[in-house]
Amino acid sequence: MVQKVNPSFWKNKRVLLTGHTGFKGSWLSIWLQSMGAKVQGFALEPSTSPALFNEANVGADMKSTIGDVRDYKLLLATTKTFDPEIIFHMAAQPLVRKSYNEPLSTFEVNVMGTVNILEVARHCNSVKAIINVTTDKCYENKEWLWGYREGDQLGGKDPYSNSKACSELVSQSFRDSFFYDQDIGIATARAGNVIGGGDWSEDRLVPDIFRASEGNRCLLVRNPQSIRPWQYVLEPLSGYLVLAENLYNDCEAFSGPWNFGPSEHEMRPVGWIVKYLSSNLPDSSWRVDDDYNHPHEAGLLKLDISKALTLLGWSPKLNLEETLNRCLEWQKLWLEKVDMRDVCIREIAYFMESE
Repeated sequence: MVQKVNPSFWKNKRVLLTGHTGFKGSWLSIWLQSMGAKVQGFALEPSTSPALFNEANVGADMKSTIGDVRDYKLLLATTKTFDPEIIFHMAAQPLVRKSYNEPLSTFEVNVMGTVNILEVARHCNSVKAIINVTTDKCYENKEWLWGYREGDQLGGKDPYSNSKACSELVSQSFRDSFFYDQDIGIATARAGNVIGGGDWSEDRLVPDIFRASEGNRCLLVRNPQSIRPWQYVLEPLSGYLVLAENLYNDCEAFSGPWNFGPSEHEMRPVGWIVKYLSSNLPDSSWRVDDDYNHPHEAGLLKLDISKALTLLGWSPKLNLEETLNRCLEWQKLWLEKVDMRDVCIREIAYFMESE
């Protein structure tokens, strides 16, 4: 069993990464490149400006195809040409509030996008391992005080959460119907609320705090008491990499769903995050949003990571204060216009040394 990221394993591995222009996808692209992997990305253009993909020159040492995962023919042609050994499927419509406004495209991207990449994979003889990145929100959230385990009921009230639960079921169907017989390992990875440098997404707490501070605006906070499994971006990515290597070596033992969340004592409410970051930012102010017409968002969500701890030897490394301090430092360096690709590479090296 592999318990930590092994750079020698990834050297010269052919890795297809959908969603490589996104926040997590950009970080994973840089990490794979730094270990010598041959990376082929497939994604839409970055959805924000600025975007980590551009700010850190992520495409420098990889192949990048701009395309939509709903475009089966282009996805198939790209994959066949590249002949990947490992696939990370991260392309998605990832925002809860946006899914209320755009439910059709959310289901198309998150469900049929998954169907497309898995259908492509089963026609590609080189593929040995697939990681489908879903979300902690794929569970039928009963707002329990304890964390959800991988065998708990899937569901989701909002279109985003529900579409990711559907993506989980699609993965299970392809595993049972096709991949077992083809000796292809497929696992789903469910992470928490991922934060870190380089995220400019709309309707995400940490980017919203930075934008408000830099624009000298008062931040409106919707649900200050809501508790989320906050985690540093490299934490779940390290889990995906460790899982992929184990899956590559033993597809039967490591296929299935996996939670990658923070430690139980690191669960904190939204208001705590806002106060911590605001106290470290100039011109920062906030107040509770008293508009009660917002769509439903979960008030309490936790993950149980016992499976990853026990069977992978994976565990989170940074506490929440360290995580937020690294977010602050990254943003500071970006505002100073330093080489952000170099910053990201050094950040990854620092993280790997702490494993």
